[in-house]
Amino acid sequence: MNWRDVPSLSALRAFEAMSRLGGFSAAARELNVTHAAIAQHVRGLEAELHQVLVTREGRGMALTEAGRILAAALSDGFAEIAAGVAQTRSFGAEQPLKIAMTPSFAENWLMPRIGAFWTEHPKIKLAMVPGYEMVNLKRDGFDMAIRYGRGGWDGVEAEYLVSAGNVVVATPELASNVPYGDVEALGKQQWLHEVGRAEPRAWLAEQGLEFPPDQKTEFTMNTMVLAATRAGYGFSLQGRALVEADLAAGRLVSVFEAQKSNLAYYILTRPGVMSADLKIFRDWLRASASDG
Repeated sequence: MNWRDVPSLSALRAFEAMSRLGGFSAAARELNVTHAAIAQHVRGLEAELHQVLVTREGRGMALTEAGRILAAALSDGFAEIAAGVAQTRSFGAEQPLKIAMTPSFAENWLMPRIGAFWTEHPKIKLAMVPGYEMVNLKRDGFDMAIRYGRGGWDGVEAEYLVSAGNVVVATPELASNVPYGDVEALGKQQWLHEVGRAEPRAWLAEQGLEFPPDQKTEFTMNTMVLAATRAGYGFSLQGRALVEADLAAGRLVSVFEAQKSNLAYYILTRPGVMSADLKIFRDWLRASASDG
């Protein structure tokens, strides 16, 4: 990197604040400088880059296309810097590992096993954060995420943990009405789905399973889908990793299963140095998946 090609960091900081806050005055208040100083930095940037970055729009300011490109890059860059500074400040301090995961994975795969980790490593604290949003490990301050998909995510190191598989499940009573693997019979049953979860529906469609609206009940979270399935309200498609305990206990039975699937749960970490505690937790996840 040649720093001579990079404009003044003070000017970049002023432009980022102005673009984020929507005006010179707000940026000046945040950075504790004058309105004129912010305006001077922005005009200087425009002169150096030979681009118009901001225009006046009524009483406010609007970014040009060039301004939006620069603003987005600066937002990401300064966020990474802030995350790195925060990580450095907390390095060596007794901070819990912050782990992101889907609620379904947390409830059905991790929580039944996590007691063994606490017994083996009582001094390692975990902050487990279930949610459906895609987190940015650096920007959002996460040490690890466990994500469902096919791999290939940018900006992270992704390691296969456990196959999600694909298995259609129901209570033994409901399943007794359907011969195993009978797609035609399955198509006549009541189904339970999670709203907006497209991949399982695509997989079902590939198997020839399409359902009229009156045969589908939708829930906002897969944890609710599983609870409804266990209660005997219908059939649902689940990752095998999420229903292992139910299948082993006989609460649910498999009525259709994919023989091959490239969908899986992956361990995602930031590239670079990994703390000793995070390595221990990662290794424990690997061993638990292997045992399973």
